Parts: sequence; C-alpha cells; structure tokens
Amino acid sequence: MLDGATPVPPVTDPAAARLRLKGIGLMVTALACFACLDTIAKSLNTTMDPIQIVWARYCAAFLLVLVMVNPLRNPRALVTRRPWIQAIRSALLFGSTAFNFIALQYLQLDQTVSIMFATPFLVAILAGPFLGEWIGPRRWAAVVVGFIGVIVVTHPWSGTMHWSMLLSLSGAGFYAVYSLQTRVLAKYDSAATTSIYSVAFGAVVASALVPMVWVTPTSGWVVLGMVAMGAFGAVGHWLLILAHGFAPAGVLSPFIYTQIIWMVTFGALFFGQVPAPNTLAGAAIVIASGLYLLYRERVVKAGV
Repeated sequence: MLDGATPVPPVTDPAAARLRLKGIGLMVTALACFACLDTIAKSLNTTMDPIQIVWARYCAAFLLVLVMVNPLRNPRALVTRRPWIQAIRSALLFGSTAFNFIALQYLQLDQTVSIMFATPFLVAILAGPFLGEWIGPRRWAAVVVGFIGVIVVTHPWSGTMHWSMLLSLSGAGFYAVYSLQTRVLAKYDSAATTSIYSVAFGAVVASALVPMVWVTPTSGWVVLGMVAMGAFGAVGHWLLILAHGFAPAGVLSPFIYTQIIWMVTFGALFFGQVPAPNTLAGAAIVIASGLYLLYRERVVKAGV
C-alpha cells in the first residue's frame, strides 16, 4: 500500500538492479492474476449469486493457507493476541470482497478498479486518527485531486451514476481500514496468524450464507471458473510475497496502477467493454495523484 512506502536509495549494483526488475515483473504478474480473478468473478455473476462466488474465493484461499501454514505442526499460529482486531479486520476484508463482486455485476472492470484506486487516499486520511500519522498540506492536496478523479469516473452530475459505484467506493473504504489494521496487528501477531484469520472468517461467514443462494453448477466450465478464481487469487498473493522479497515496497508500489491495463484489456476481450472517456480521464487523475502521494511519502520519510 502506498502509505507504507519507504525511502528507496539509488541502485548502482547491477545484481541488485536485476533483482528489482525481477520483483517488478513478479508484481505486474501478480496484478494480472488479480485482474483474471475479477474477470472470472464478473463472468460467474451471470450464473450464480455473488455470495456463492465469494464462498468459492474464500474456501480456496482458506485451503491454501492451511496447507502453507499447517497449524497441526504450528499450533501457535492459531493464537492471536488481539482477537477483536483480527475479527474486525477480517470482516472488513470480507465486506470489501463482497461489495466488489456485487459491483462487478453492473460495472465494467475498468470502472471498479479505477474506483478502488481511491484506497491509498483513504489510507492517507485515516492514518492520522488510526496511527497518528498525519499528512501535510501537499499530501492533502494530492488526496483532494485524487478524489476529484474518482468523481470524474463516477460522473454523478450526469444523472446516470449507478448505485453499485457506491459499493465499489465502500469496498475501497473497507480495504483502507483493513490495511491500517494490518499494520497494527503486525506488532502483536505473526504473518501466519493474520493470514489464517483473514480467510477463516470469510470462509465461515460465506459458508453460512451460501446455502440460501446456492445454485448447483450445471457446466464444467463454471466449476472450472470457480476453481480457477481461487487459483489465480492464491498464485497472485504468492507472487506478491515473492516480489517484496526481491524489491522494496517503495519500488513496487507505483506498479499497482498497471492493474488498470489488465482490466481494460480483459474487459475489451471478454465482455466487449470499451472504457468511457470519463473513466480514462478520471483514472489518469487518480493515478497521477497516487504517484505524487507516494513521492511525498518518500520525501517525508527521508526527512528531506
């Protein structure tokens, strides 16, 4: 997340430069996996309820985390020192995922990702009251301009703004608070513990809700899509972890915005959706503001 960017020193060692390029490549590939996940989720929305899609997503993730962490060998991974924060954080992630999948029923892929790009601005605002990390006037200006970009995407003055855009924006807000709570939990619980609780809550809640909306897949392609969605999510998060092992967050953060390239491409290929001019203009404003926010974050942390 952009709010966690650290100063990035220049690289003069060719070997270190190659590692950073490898990290960037892994980051871009991870974002392509996430775009594939959303594309499949949008496709599945035509055959089943979004809650069933969320269920498939969370159950696949939960099984993967169990395999990776193996709490039978590492029972301490199940112990959290902040259970209430874990519960609230997991609920926020579940809400963000559900809102995004519901919005995908009605919005184009490029619209949802452009609105979700508001997350760094929300993190910057909320980091003050949550973590005591208050932003200065320049970063406030970047936040205001960024939200102008979101308004350009949603186009509320046209009278045709779809209500599901509010779901996407709410999902971004949930994810922003989720990100801040992740930083708080890092002081108390291990990454393995937090990973388990992140998906366990969603898997349990979705499993409780899915019987009410369950539609038995009648096509092998639908089953394959449900499995592939979980696989893309799992591989994407794995690549994301690997990427941060090769390059610092400050180097990788700007490449978050490459996701819109994948979303626009997949939207055109699979749904015949061409981005509206206001979506492209708003996305450009949001991306430019986000990059400036990242730059100012580096400057402030470097003490310049």
